[in-house]
Amino acid sequence: MKKASTVYVIDLTRIEGDGDFPCPHCGAVISPEDETETTYAIREVKMKQNDQLQELVIKCNSCESIIHLVGFTL
Repeated sequence: MKKASTVYVIDLTRIEGDGDFPCPHCGAVISPEDETETTYAIREVKMKQNDQLQELVIKCNSCESIIHLVGFTL
């Protein structure tokens, strides 16, 4: 039986640095520079009506937690 994924919301406006952050569940470092999807996989991209990024839903590949990234700014 597959275990249920834990869901988190991360507000990027509250993160210091270059955008790297630890997974809230397992601590794996998730970096926007990782284009290989080794640490995480993009599940969904939500856009605003003006074609600006509103929310990014990713899955941590270590613990399978679902993370909703919000707070994208210009």
